[in-house]
Amino acid sequence: MRFIFADHTLDIGLRELRRGATPVPVEPQVFDLLTYLVKNRDRVVTKDDLFGAIWGGRIVADSTLASRINAVRKAVGDSGEEQKLIRTIARRGVRFVGDVELRPADAERAREGTTPNGKAYSPRVVLPQSERRGIAVLPFVNMSGEADQDYFSDGISEDIITALSKLRWFFVIARNSSFTYKGKSVLIRQIGEELGVGYVVEGSVRKDAGRVRITAQLNDVTTGSHLWAERYDRELADVFAVQDEIAEAIVAAIEPQLYRAEHRRARRKPPENLDAWDLVMRALTHFWRVTREDNLVAQGLLEQAITIDPNYAQAFAVLAVTHTFGAHMGWESAATAAPIAERTGLAAVQSDGEDPWAHLALACAHAWRGRIEDSLAAYELALRLNPNFALGLGLYGVMLSYTGRWREGAEAAHRAMRLSPRDEFSAIYNVVAAFAAFAEGDYSEAIRLSREGVRQRSDFVSGHRVLTAAAGMAGDTELATQALQELRRAQPDISLAWVATQLPIRDEERNRFVEGLRRAGLT
Repeated sequence: MRFIFADHTLDIGLRELRRGATPVPVEPQVFDLLTYLVKNRDRVVTKDDLFGAIWGGRIVADSTLASRINAVRKAVGDSGEEQKLIRTIARRGVRFVGDVELRPADAERAREGTTPNGKAYSPRVVLPQSERRGIAVLPFVNMSGEADQDYFSDGISEDIITALSKLRWFFVIARNSSFTYKGKSVLIRQIGEELGVGYVVEGSVRKDAGRVRITAQLNDVTTGSHLWAERYDRELADVFAVQDEIAEAIVAAIEPQLYRAEHRRARRKPPENLDAWDLVMRALTHFWRVTREDNLVAQGLLEQAITIDPNYAQAFAVLAVTHTFGAHMGWESAATAAPIAERTGLAAVQSDGEDPWAHLALACAHAWRGRIEDSLAAYELALRLNPNFALGLGLYGVMLSYTGRWREGAEAAHRAMRLSPRDEFSAIYNVVAAFAAFAEGDYSEAIRLSREGVRQRSDFVSGHRVLTAAAGMAGDTELATQALQELRRAQPDISLAWVATQLPIRDEERNRFVEGLRRAGLT
């Protein structure tokens, strides 16, 4: 079905919104909200209605709801002041008040691959390059030779689309558009042009004698190159469990590759042509280098992005995390970093309450403000929004271990490592697991894991701190002396007083940590 109103066409089957002949980029949730309002235009829609229809019954903050409604208004050329199409009814809800004409949709014709004139159908959901970069997941090819096995390969593709949509940083083309290419041989560049995306995920599935082999690859539309490819072999005891596991693994592996590709793209642009998205991508690369100088560069780039777009949730979120990370590394005082992180974390949540990074930022800020329960709750919300969020899992593991829940902290850290073994922050996940082992009293494991962390990142201060404390508690004098020397190189002003007063660790774990450092020779 297509709904025509105020020079706009809302095509439900193709999940497309157009203004005249021009496609309008719309986030999946905003599209769903617009569709719900248009379909229910004969009545006032309450908050409870929206919670049930759009958020699956989960209650969200008023600021989140308001931002989504404002996004819908912006998509259709309306505003909160004019309210010519979407009207707020005080203390009752909202209602779509525009005149609407219904027409039969072209969805079936699109699936057949032709237009009313008999020409080849070209779906277009064009995403301007200044907006979030787009990704299309093509239906995975069923190589088993059995048509009744299509459900499995299609299910893999659908699960990847769903999981990628939770990243919030990228625009993911809806199934109805990307699946129009099923069974067709089309060049990647053509798909990119027709769908307005920068990246395409494709793959194949082969089932045989109780086993399944799934291949997947991420392609850069602009260059035509493969950015990443992997093969997964599994026993097929539980179809849906395997489907979930593979989709999860693919998405976790793809995410860092997308950020790297976007950084390379941004570096090719002249400074005067950088937009807010480019600046955030550049900032992430500096942030991942885990040095004091790069952290400062990242903060400067993020502040530029916020100047360009004062409502950019991702820029606020990463900026908040850089400040709390700086405090943890000893690069900034907690007294300075925590208020900045809290302000920018709140701004991120207010701008996009559905972004896991925004809640991660607020979780970090709460921790450094001493609000531990609030911090844990914010971490858990971030992970509900995106269960495959490796950085969220890793930092959640830190807080769990700091508060005595070291078994859960270790599980979170190891899950982060499994999800994203090639992650830029793999060193951090190892050290999180190392601190969890230290908290448990397993000093040999803490030494092993922290050594791996500093092997990957030689200047990672936290890794040197855990290694030194674990060696001190283990009575390994030689290792403790060497580790302390490296710790002082990485954090020259480190002292027992700093550790005792600056890190948000529960007294029991902190006292033992300080004792390990004291035994190693720190004063």
